Amino acid sequence: MHPQSPLSDEVRARFKGLVYFDPDPGYRVTTRLEPAEAGEPLVIDTGGDDGIITYRRAGWLRFELGGQACRLTVFSLVGYGGGLFLPFRDATSGRETYGGGRYLFDTVKNTDGLSLDFRAGSPAVTIDFNFAYNPSCAYDARWACPLAPRENWLPVPVQAGEKVFS
Repeated sequence: MHPQSPLSDEVRARFKGLVYFDPDPGYRVTTRLEPAEAGEPLVIDTGGDDGIITYRRAGWLRFELGGQACRLTVFSLVGYGGGLFLPFRDATSGRETYGGGRYLFDTVKNTDGLSLDFRAGSPAVTIDFNFAYNPSCAYDARWACPLAPRENWLPVPVQAGEKVFS
């Protein structure tokens, strides 16, 4: 196990793996990144020693899931390497998935490999919720995580990606 794993030594000893929804191509959507004016920064308290994380809006992704119109804000984290970050909650949060939500990508941590696809010169962006994953705080309360702000709470269930850790 990686030395920076969020799992405690006790949990590592009995860890049998993570649980995922079955892959579903219906949760792979192609859209466009609509640029956003950075506007006022959005400050999120992590609830831990990290204190606060400051986001700037980089753009919006508009798409349809389950017949409903959805929108997610893609953020750039100020003072965090300037990468793109996409946290979200959905109608499975707190039941089938972690209550604080999940991440789709964090380009600074290089977690975008399979969940984000774009081509230079093309306005199309493909996001794949089958690669949604839990933040570190889902595994151990000693970790503090920036969670999805209200504007990234989807009204539909996203039964794709990682399930709640038990």
